Amino acid sequence: MRSILFTLSLTLPFSPPSLNIKSKSFIFLRSSPSFLALPRSSSLSISHLIMSQSQGGLEGQQWKPKPTTDQPSPSGLGASVAAVTDRIGGLSIAESSGQSHVAEPLPVPFGNAQVVNQCNLQGQLAIWKPKSYGTVSGASTVEVENVPSNGMPVDVQSSASGKASVAARKSSVNLSQFFRGNLLENFAVDNSTYSQAQIRATFYPKFENEKSDQEIRIRMIEMVSKGLATLEVTLKHSGSLFMYAGHKGGAYAKNSFGNIYTAVGVFVLGRMFHEAWGTAAAKKQAEFNEFLERNRMCISMELVTAVLGDHGQRPREDYVVVTAVTELGNGKPKFYSTPELIAFCRKWHLPTNHVWLFSTRKSVTSFFAAYDALCEEGTATTVCRALDEVADISVPGSKDHIKVQGEILEGLVARIVGPDSSKHMEDVLREHPPPPAERADLDLGLSLREICAANRADEKQQIKALLQSIGSSFCPDNSDWFGIEGGDTQSRNADRSVVSKFLQAHPTDYSTKKLQEMVRLLRERRFPAAFKCYHNFQKIDSVSSDNLFYKMVIHVHSDSGFRRYQKEMRHKPGLWPLYRGFFVDINLFKANKERAAEIAKNNNNMEETINGNDAVSAKDGIADEDANLMIKLKFLTYKLRTFLIRNGLSILFKDGPSAYKAYYLRQMKIWGTLAGKQRELSKMLDEWAVYIRRKHGKKQLSSSIYLSEAEPFLEQYASRSPENQALIGSAGSLVRTEDFLAIIGDRDEEGDLETEREVAPLSPMSSVKDTVQKNEGLIVFFPGIPGCAKSALCKELLNAPGGLGDDRPVHSLMGDLIKGKYWQKVAEERRRKPYSIMLADKNAPNEEVWRQIEDMCRSTRASAVPVIPDSEGTDSNPFSLDALSVFIFRVLQRVNHPGNLDKASPNAGYVLLMFYHLYDGKSQQEFESELIERFGSLVKMPLLKSDRSPLPDPVRSILEEGINLYRLHTNKYGRLESTKGSYAKEWANWEKRLREVLFSNAEYLNSIQVPFESAVKQVLEQLRKIAKGEYTTPIIERRKLGTIVFAAIDLPVPEICSSLNNLAQKNPKVEAFLQDKHLEHNLKETHLTLAHKRSHGVTAVASYGLFLNQKVPVELTALLFTDKMAALEAQPGSVDGEKVVSKNEWPHVTIWTAEGVAPKEANTLPQLFSEGKATRVEFSPPITISGTVQFY
Repeated sequence: MRSILFTLSLTLPFSPPSLNIKSKSFIFLRSSPSFLALPRSSSLSISHLIMSQSQGGLEGQQWKPKPTTDQPSPSGLGASVAAVTDRIGGLSIAESSGQSHVAEPLPVPFGNAQVVNQCNLQGQLAIWKPKSYGTVSGASTVEVENVPSNGMPVDVQSSASGKASVAARKSSVNLSQFFRGNLLENFAVDNSTYSQAQIRATFYPKFENEKSDQEIRIRMIEMVSKGLATLEVTLKHSGSLFMYAGHKGGAYAKNSFGNIYTAVGVFVLGRMFHEAWGTAAAKKQAEFNEFLERNRMCISMELVTAVLGDHGQRPREDYVVVTAVTELGNGKPKFYSTPELIAFCRKWHLPTNHVWLFSTRKSVTSFFAAYDALCEEGTATTVCRALDEVADISVPGSKDHIKVQGEILEGLVARIVGPDSSKHMEDVLREHPPPPAERADLDLGLSLREICAANRADEKQQIKALLQSIGSSFCPDNSDWFGIEGGDTQSRNADRSVVSKFLQAHPTDYSTKKLQEMVRLLRERRFPAAFKCYHNFQKIDSVSSDNLFYKMVIHVHSDSGFRRYQKEMRHKPGLWPLYRGFFVDINLFKANKERAAEIAKNNNNMEETINGNDAVSAKDGIADEDANLMIKLKFLTYKLRTFLIRNGLSILFKDGPSAYKAYYLRQMKIWGTLAGKQRELSKMLDEWAVYIRRKHGKKQLSSSIYLSEAEPFLEQYASRSPENQALIGSAGSLVRTEDFLAIIGDRDEEGDLETEREVAPLSPMSSVKDTVQKNEGLIVFFPGIPGCAKSALCKELLNAPGGLGDDRPVHSLMGDLIKGKYWQKVAEERRRKPYSIMLADKNAPNEEVWRQIEDMCRSTRASAVPVIPDSEGTDSNPFSLDALSVFIFRVLQRVNHPGNLDKASPNAGYVLLMFYHLYDGKSQQEFESELIERFGSLVKMPLLKSDRSPLPDPVRSILEEGINLYRLHTNKYGRLESTKGSYAKEWANWEKRLREVLFSNAEYLNSIQVPFESAVKQVLEQLRKIAKGEYTTPIIERRKLGTIVFAAIDLPVPEICSSLNNLAQKNPKVEAFLQDKHLEHNLKETHLTLAHKRSHGVTAVASYGLFLNQKVPVELTALLFTDKMAALEAQPGSVDGEKVVSKNEWPHVTIWTAEGVAPKEANTLPQLFSEGKATRVEFSPPITISGTVQFY
């Protein structure tokens, strides 16, 4: 065997100024299918190398550098090593065999220096990953990063079999091409192109409940009562989502990575290891990283810290709590059950959350009752204590919320889990005891807050300091944050064509196929989602011209996207869920025929195994419709701070106290806050508004540090009275953050700074009537589409006899006749005529316009009423194709329209499609719900007859063709007119055929419309009801009863009065007492109190949840009375064999008190009778009346 030795010099595309690199040298070995590439700097010259021969491939071979007189100095060698260990560069050299594969970088030791990312080389030269597919003609090189300085021979051993190939160490890529995007641009998708996608990090799917909270509660109680499920409840710590997939997998926030959020997360998680493992922390960190990588796992956590901005209370410590553990192997991600999660966390000494399990009807009803009793004043102490008492199993968290975060509790998360969860949990708790407590004598180094305080220059400096502090054992690679040498600040962003090529390529496995299906659906249906792609610097060693690696972030912008996707999953059960925090690694590559055949074979085998198991199926024996039942229960003490104070700052400083008051009253109305509590909060918030505006003037307080002002104010306010203290919940012990707050800047492109909002589903009923005040104006506006008959309607409303039923004048302002900014003109008219009714005759199609109307209402003391066409809509648009066809048909019949949108308009169809797509992304329910939430009322104008026949196929087809053409046009040209651009001829042809189709179906389109006179009449009736205060707002759902104060048996008043009348006929004393009481008219309600929150505690009241709404027989045994009060002595009976026992020392029903006497004074009647100051009349036999257990 002969060896051909020569050197080849290659000038690198560029060299960083700090690195003295001029060339690289490569050794070509004819006898081997792989090559070694040795770097050379100006201070290190290798003229040639001599290889000793041996049998058996590479076994026993040694590379021996020939001694030279040009030996480098130690300092020169250090510079050389620093230069050559830069992870960029290389030259593409094809393998002689033509085989394609990509290996992990080869970590070969050379002399005293050692290559990073070491692994065990015993007996093998390279480790090949079976799932890693490479290129057809891609390079396979090994680059020697460190050259020995002592001139000693360097051994390179092969495997015992001598069959291992030398792995590729460096990417064969021109770096300038990499950053300019040339690689992707030149990567053509053909029949040999494949893609492999692997989920790298994800959190639970976001399931939007379509049922009301009350319906979900009822279903949860029913399932637990029947033994079909267990209710699991966890604390909601107030922080942000953080996901970690190991040092190679990466660290992720909700919709982003490589920023201050993930740097803080990595630091805090690393510090948790130090606290838990002490001196063994570095070893355990490395083992943990290796475990996550080997098993392709991700852990999700709630990251709670004071350095990333204020929530409800500044935490006393910075910490994480593990909320999910996910296996991301082949097939759909598998989320650990809570018992499995606890076992996992106890093995690795990771922080866990507090968990409660409710497996009986008694416990689950008591839980919901306990929450209702505490929802307006609960703190961590009272809530945890109550749940501990009513739960079947309580597993305290390893991080005590009270100690690490404080008393202000954001809320609880309740979800349905399998019926065997309790047994599983008991087994885990028995087999996995809690890890030993943290040791107080540990030296943990600088804290997160100290590091952030010491590095205030910019975000990058803080990130660097945090990652350096946590150490290389936990975070050896910082490329996700800082990229790679030579890249600019934008170097990690990849072109959007990554997604298109990903979808066009053949899938290598089942997971890739399912992810392609999901992404394709989201794009084709125009979901409110973004697919942001970035270069995967973790894989840069493997990149070549036909082997590309990217990270993709799937960012769903609004909750409506999740709701729409759930509907798609119901129609297509095989769809994978749409996850929160969704990050995917993508590999685009070319495969030769042999490799393609192998991929196809593997896919067929895998689909046979997975296909039957991967569809949406019952979870833990729970039916699909119930498997994801979940409800979030928040506390008013938290919402007071976040929703009412923090989120109201911009309104308060921009629009003033009156607008702020309208904002917070609307929020409390949404929550169904009790009237008394609303008055208390209003008093406090009005005082807060005066205080903060006086202190800050016109300069708005930053929401990220709002607690610096709010906490001292709340503490002072709470100190005035016990009532104020209960209102506030907890205040004081402020942690100041101004000196160590993380530097985030103004960016929010990933949604990680998204302000928390409270949104509830539409409810068909409301007990609140909203009145348009007569001392303010009214704006009637039209979120519609041209052709919805708004101008004709405004004309009829103007001429309607009696206007809207009051004396306010009605005016109209037609948008097509106004030059300049229309809504500005409306505002001017409102200021000139503040008490008038303004008909805003212009389409108001989007949230930007709605916000202007809201601002106008606040600034000019007006209410606004939206009038919309009544249409059933589609999944993604509030207007159906039937409605769209009528709108276009009407427009095409116009003549001399003042806005020039009529039959003479060459692009009328395009304009209508443009308006139609302004509403895209919202279903009818979402559209109406948002309008009602914003404006408190909604008027529907009848449009289509309910008994109409289906839309003719030609009409449907021409509209769908136009919608597809519109999407093509806007994707390429944005809002460019249809008469311009490459689709101009297609548009002209479509407009012509549109007219032909619609006019040929004119009889149908005329017949399906509700007569205009009838529509006007119904709109006028609805507007008059609103003006008169007779309109019941179908506003977002409120809890039925507000907070619970006591439990009681509600007794029917007529039966009580009848029994007393019968008794009076037999007993003169009773007759004499009752003769002037007129109970038939004065007695409005009667109840037997079972337990009161103040007297008996929350748990006592909650325990009656078991009997809620159940009928209970009550025995009335005596009447006790004085001249100031009267009550019936009573004893409750049983429900289903279980005795209902009152917590009152003397169970009774109060039936009368004199003026000025509180009902609770009736408790003293037995004592007064014993003292001879009250009369007692026994009933023989006792009177039995049935009542219903209720909460009040």
